[in-house]
Amino acid sequence: MTISLIFVPIILVILLNIPRLSGKTAYYAVLAFFIWQILSVFFPFTGSQQLAGLIGKVFTLNVYADGMSKIMIISAAIVGFVSLITSKAFSKYDSRLFSLSNLMLLSFAGINGLVFTKDIFTMYVFIEVIAAASYILISLDKKDGALEGGFKYLIISSIATVMMLFSISLFFLTAGSTGFAEISTAIRDFGGNPVILAAVMLFITGLLIKGGVIPFHSWLSGAYAEAPAGVSVFLGGIITKTVGIFALIRILYLVTGFNENIKMVLLITGALSIVIGAIMAVTQKDFKRVLAYSSISQVGYIVLALGAGTAFGVAAALFHVFNHAIFKSLLFVNSAAVEKQTGSLDVDSFGGLGYKMPVTSGTSAIAFLSAAGIPPFAGFWSKLLIILALWSAGYQGFAVLAVVASLFTMAYFLTLQKKVFFGELNPKLENVREAPLSLTACAIFLCALTIGVGLIFPYILNVFIFPAVGIM
Repeated sequence: MTISLIFVPIILVILLNIPRLSGKTAYYAVLAFFIWQILSVFFPFTGSQQLAGLIGKVFTLNVYADGMSKIMIISAAIVGFVSLITSKAFSKYDSRLFSLSNLMLLSFAGINGLVFTKDIFTMYVFIEVIAAASYILISLDKKDGALEGGFKYLIISSIATVMMLFSISLFFLTAGSTGFAEISTAIRDFGGNPVILAAVMLFITGLLIKGGVIPFHSWLSGAYAEAPAGVSVFLGGIITKTVGIFALIRILYLVTGFNENIKMVLLITGALSIVIGAIMAVTQKDFKRVLAYSSISQVGYIVLALGAGTAFGVAAALFHVFNHAIFKSLLFVNSAAVEKQTGSLDVDSFGGLGYKMPVTSGTSAIAFLSAAGIPPFAGFWSKLLIILALWSAGYQGFAVLAVVASLFTMAYFLTLQKKVFFGELNPKLENVREAPLSLTACAIFLCALTIGVGLIFPYILNVFIFPAVGIM
């Protein structure tokens, strides 16, 4: 499964471009790939195994699949599927859709490689594959705002790239290898070595920049808000969660471990992200910018959970990565629906849209409640695990902060829901209709996942989340 999921998207890019096929063919080929990726986790195909064997004879990669990688593979495929359908709602079967389909395939080659790798240099290479595709995706419409957002992402991400590459050279200098196991051994044996300490600090900081947490967040709101609608779903749902946060989980859990200094950095960074992201979200007037700053706040919860420094904390963080991918993708899909039907994202120009767009309004309300941690939705359970992980690790103050911040999250999301969907109908919106079936179907699908995962939470926890981090 591992090798084939990395190379199949690359092979598809080649087949789609030599000779160049139509945008329609590319679109359906990528949708089929996403479905195949989800199914391959649960039903290993003989053909996939044979293909992996053939590829393995030519290319040798230090990769493996575990519970963590499988959760991310499923999350990424769901978000990718929805984001491509959202993009199609704004585009015909044209060259732009063809380009977007190819870029998403390249992104998935990087995503799948990153979640399977056991080597820090290989991880870096796959992160840069994703980043390179993301720069172009953000700027795909060639509008001034999108070009500016892509340029900021390029510059700030490049700083993180330099830090990570220098860190890898230090790891190789001290460990003699770039494999996770060898670096972990070197850290355990020579943890007080200044070179090792510098390498750890640089790599973790690089990942925090890629993840867009406070104080490294300046690129994120522009990238999310100015990117094309479908790309915003892709970025907000999975890209930053993979290149920054999941990679951070991998490095902390498998390589560096959690010492007191690392835990304090994570706790403070996570707390600042939760609070400042929420405050910034309140001040925004653009629907997508509210969601962008909300993402910073929600990622703060994940980083805060990691700061507990326990397997329980890692499990809570991993579960919230999945839940955030689902409910934040749902919100970006609905922001796309509002934009398509009204031609605007200005929150103050709306009012009463729920009368005209009941599906969009209803699914948004559920996503907001899940994000705020209201039962029985999925977001409640992952936030509860985060609070319990912090409390059991002795960080009661941070646990209380997480609870209070959730109340604040609920307040600003309900305010957004009220401004956009409730109240009296703005006369200018009298002719607005519900979004196209493609967008409402995506919203209903993601909404059902949010509700379903919340209702079968014990099963998800015991079968997927706890085993992924070694808790049985």
